[in-house]
Amino acid sequence: MPARDSYAQGTPNWVDLQTTDQAGAKAFYGGIFGWSYDDQPMDAGAVYSIAKIGDAQVAAIAPQSPELKAAGAPSMWNTYLAVDSVDEAAAKVGPAGGTVAMEPFDVMDAGRMAFVMDPSGAAVALWQAGQHIGAGLVNEPGTVVWNELITNDPKAVPFYEDVLGVTTTTVDMGADKYTMFQVAGKEVGGTMPPMAEGVPNHWHVYFSVADADATAAKIKQLGGSVIVEPFDTPIGKMAVVADPQGAVFSLFQAPASA
Repeated sequence: MPARDSYAQGTPNWVDLQTTDQAGAKAFYGGIFGWSYDDQPMDAGAVYSIAKIGDAQVAAIAPQSPELKAAGAPSMWNTYLAVDSVDEAAAKVGPAGGTVAMEPFDVMDAGRMAFVMDPSGAAVALWQAGQHIGAGLVNEPGTVVWNELITNDPKAVPFYEDVLGVTTTTVDMGADKYTMFQVAGKEVGGTMPPMAEGVPNHWHVYFSVADADATAAKIKQLGGSVIVEPFDTPIGKMAVVADPQGAVFSLFQAPASA
């Protein structure tokens, strides 16, 4: 169901990029995914650039906060998880072994949110919808198709079960097994250990593309980098890439319909 008008608790519902070069990132992703932008004012003269495909909101690009910039933090994609009550969910974070990095606060009439860290140190946002439910379009080229918790800490999975009420199931992926997060029996995300040394625990974002090879080539042309060249999997073709500011994400090309 590509068009969305609501999200059940525990379902990834939004992503945004905090970047060291907002103008450069907007040009890059516009060239890759065909995004247009609706710039919404923020504090101190900054803007929150909501990326759109047609009339649908699909993601956002924002400047790094002064605190992140001062700390020398890298540009990165953030995942948001839908909650029915951000205050109730945030209250469960500490007892479940996590940390509330930013207490719940209102974002005008768009919604209410908090930033938290799970026991493995992976940061994630909790979003209680107001006027903004999250992405209005998913699983189409240029939109988010999957969100994945990359973590080497087995305590991370029970954290999401305790805080959000999600369940998990394990599926075979060739020689490996893969853990799925489920909401009401529907797979909404996954989790796996880092595939390389030095990769921090984090929530990873996959964007759908029509042609992974062509998109990877375009990324190089526009100043980004391809960390893992497109490769085939049992469920489709994937690649791991980075934008010119270093924010890492993945591409996913679904198999052709029979």
